[in-house]
Amino acid sequence: MTTTLLAIGTRKGLWLATSEDRRAWSLSAPHFLMTEVPSVGIDVRDGRTRVLLGIRSEHFGPTVVHSDDLGTTWTEPEGGAIRFPTDAGAAVERVWQLHPDSADRPGVVWAGAEPISVWRSDDGGEHFELCRGLWDHPHRAEWGAGYGGAAAHSVVPGPDGTVHVAMSTGGVYRTRDGGASWQPRNAGISAYFLPGPAPEFGQCVHKIARDAADPRRLYAQNHHGVHRSDDDGDTWTSIADGLPSDFGFVMLADPRRGGRIWVVPLVADGQRIPPDGRLAVHRSDDAGETWQRLDAGLPTDEYNAVLRDAACVDAGDPVGVYVGTRGGEVYASADAGESFTQVAGHLPDVLCVRAAVLP
Repeated sequence: MTTTLLAIGTRKGLWLATSEDRRAWSLSAPHFLMTEVPSVGIDVRDGRTRVLLGIRSEHFGPTVVHSDDLGTTWTEPEGGAIRFPTDAGAAVERVWQLHPDSADRPGVVWAGAEPISVWRSDDGGEHFELCRGLWDHPHRAEWGAGYGGAAAHSVVPGPDGTVHVAMSTGGVYRTRDGGASWQPRNAGISAYFLPGPAPEFGQCVHKIARDAADPRRLYAQNHHGVHRSDDDGDTWTSIADGLPSDFGFVMLADPRRGGRIWVVPLVADGQRIPPDGRLAVHRSDDAGETWQRLDAGLPTDEYNAVLRDAACVDAGDPVGVYVGTRGGEVYASADAGESFTQVAGHLPDVLCVRAAVLP
């Protein structure tokens, strides 16, 4: 029998939940109570489980901590895990993303932060170094802040040193040399809020994900727009037909099955609520050609949004799907979204959820 770990980061702390069937859950006492937890990463490579947290204290500021014993103890390196070099003239405001790389690159963990920056760790997330290729990019002065801040919120590593990053606002950038150089990759992604034709960069991409079967296939939830790229981000086409709205924050890709993705539509940028006040995920099994609404077990009266990292999938079979709302409710599906059960309720504003089948 396997155990699944679900980490729930909120505006006021972290909760850890475990389950043997992904239907009945045991919820821990809060960790880092009254501290914002905007990012979580769970690293199960090499047969161990390391939980990584990006935390933000109003008094002490942001940092990355980790636990190798499921939250019994937490460790932060002396001097902090993530901080700008003195010549950068900046300070980390928030760590938005923590993403362990593949099993082929053990120890490598990526971080995305505010102000817009990407960081790499080679020691499992104990220490991070700034990716100067992106920080020193000539476009950086023109990147803007989304509604929540100026953030590198998606870091998606691929094969052969390829990494895609999405930022609000700036769009999608790609490196194929391990981060030394970066190019914008936004052709076909809309930026309707800017005058004139669509620019090379400046799009407000909300989340990106990579296909399990075809590493050159990417998916994006944009600020009004749902897109797919079949050429490693060089060009993008709309896959929003069949959805009740093309606005939202979530984009999830099945880690086991190619062509399967999930989104959580919201009405619009001016109405950040589920359509008709009914929370639902929408799944495509054919790379966005068609969509299916899935809401069994989800509330019929819900006016809270699901933020970009407040949804995730695990690597179970079938794949589990998890969503958390700004109203503090968390739901889990053990059958790829066909039905959901409630994991927790009345928590603080859910900022991120991450799940992993424990080794």
